[in-house]
Amino acid sequence: MIPISVCIIGKNEEQHMENCLAPLVSLPFEVVYVDTGSTDRTKETAAKYGAKIYDFKWIDDFSAARNFALEKAAHEYVLFIDCDEYLTELDTAPLFTALEAHPQDVGLLLRNNYYEANGTQTNYPDRVERLFSKKHFHYKGIIHEQVVRQGSESPFYERYEIPLIVDHAGYSGGMDAMRRKAERNNALLFREIKRTPNDPYLYFQVGQSYNGIRDYENAYTYYKKSFALPIHFQEPWVQIMATAYINAMNHTGRSKEAQTFFEPIYEHFSGDANFYCSMGNIYLNLNPPQPLKAMAEYVKALQCPDAREKGANSFIPYYNIGLVNEMLGSQDSALTFYQKAADLGFAPALERLSAKFT
Repeated sequence: MIPISVCIIGKNEEQHMENCLAPLVSLPFEVVYVDTGSTDRTKETAAKYGAKIYDFKWIDDFSAARNFALEKAAHEYVLFIDCDEYLTELDTAPLFTALEAHPQDVGLLLRNNYYEANGTQTNYPDRVERLFSKKHFHYKGIIHEQVVRQGSESPFYERYEIPLIVDHAGYSGGMDAMRRKAERNNALLFREIKRTPNDPYLYFQVGQSYNGIRDYENAYTYYKKSFALPIHFQEPWVQIMATAYINAMNHTGRSKEAQTFFEPIYEHFSGDANFYCSMGNIYLNLNPPQPLKAMAEYVKALQCPDAREKGANSFIPYYNIGLVNEMLGSQDSALTFYQKAADLGFAPALERLSAKFT
């Protein structure tokens, strides 16, 4: 069993700390908590659960705080978890087996991101880089920090999936909280862009800030700036940006532009349910729409392993297959798929059933 230190950084996170730390108590991990200036009961909660607590003076640099936590970790291998991420599933034996097989690689945990959309509490899953050897890796970037190999800025290193799942509550604080967070993040990001104007990752993250507050016009602008710079399609954040860029274009009446842009590079994003759903939305939003092409994309989404049973990747394709069938005059098939989406709690499907089939 390889010793692991769980590292957490935070400030004024008392509303999350109990849920974050309680699942870790029974696990064979050291827990290191780095506080960047809390004035609430965050540190008291961390002490209650046996975390080793260190103070770090905040200098507007998330990587500096994370790398400080690396220094304080007693063990070579570290697992980073954020305060608003709650461990829900972990199989320790396969985790240690995977780590032994990948001692110089970076492990990806599965994160379920919860948010409200279309009147439905839902989630989308993503994989994030969190388990690695501090001898080989550290963090760079003052915000939305990235894991990089020691002595190299290259994004090319091996990644592997670990049997660890967390629920992410960071998007469930309401629109006012999201706007405050976006303003804080973008102030730091714009400062970094002045310093390194050719870094596509920074423009992507600005786009994400605007996307989170549904400012799709600005989100579109910054995703476009990112895609205009040299990028590596295999990087996880580029995969996320592809879907977000399509959605921003659909929201701003640019579906034809989205089709023209993404069809030639489609193969780089295949295998991702979110991407397939977004491509399907392009075809539905065209004038005239192309429902059969849209249907094919939604079917592909349902066949993906990341189509979570109760996530957007499940009820969105069900609902949209219902829409396509209704467009094509297949009422019975439409009813079947609307019902599948409704059974998963998707409010628009319930409304559609009530309006059309009762």
